[in-house]
Amino acid sequence: MRGIRVGDRLLHIYTWLVIVWLSSPIAVMILFGFNDKQSKSNTSWQGFTLRWYAELFDISDLTVALRNSLVIALISTVITVVIGTMLGLALGRHRFRGKGVTNFLVFAAISTPELVMGASLLSLFVSGSVPRDANTIIVSHVLFSLSFVVVTVRARVVTLDPSLEEAARDLGATAWGTFRQVTLPSIMPGVLAGAMLSFALSIDDYVVTSFVNGSTVTFPLWIVGAVKTGIPPQVNVMGTLIFGVGVLIAIANAVAARRRN
Repeated sequence: MRGIRVGDRLLHIYTWLVIVWLSSPIAVMILFGFNDKQSKSNTSWQGFTLRWYAELFDISDLTVALRNSLVIALISTVITVVIGTMLGLALGRHRFRGKGVTNFLVFAAISTPELVMGASLLSLFVSGSVPRDANTIIVSHVLFSLSFVVVTVRARVVTLDPSLEEAARDLGATAWGTFRQVTLPSIMPGVLAGAMLSFALSIDDYVVTSFVNGSTVTFPLWIVGAVKTGIPPQVNVMGTLIFGVGVLIAIANAVAARRRN
């Protein structure tokens, strides 16, 4: 028994060490958002200040880049969720010719390296004489995040009890009414999880975006370009706020799931 208890304690300590190690970059980002730097570099602690929160939008190019990322992420998330939910329902509920190939393509898209996907999308747009701008970024983000939404929704669909939908139809509900009042609320946790994942993948993507952006600059692209001259503390502040919003959404989703249960 003593050996088991010691093993459990070591496992707990190891788990917390891994969590601390994974969280340390985020902690450094939050910390240096309060750094009272006096030079171009923001790599050494020089004092505490709230100045950068007050001057958050003073760098116009950075503000535009953040706005581009947010708009692109929102639009691509909406499109991805709509298409991904329909595909997830089809793969999880129905049998049709080509289902195995579709499943294979979904998982192949997840396992494809971003470098390969970015280069292939660039070739597609160039061969089709498609001008590269925010629209090509949106299309690209939809394509690489769609599979994640499909898998998330499909996993939720396969756990549903078909008798609930049958009961709704027996009671006179139409096909749309059954979907709106029974199916959609049941799969909503999977839809929301897919939406959060799609938004996160879009807003922090650099590799694929760098191939198809044209003259449009997003938040990750701006940061990489600013490395040569020094990343301003506003980047840390914006990253902190984005991280904070994500944490709040995750907490709200967890609380809502607990109440539903």
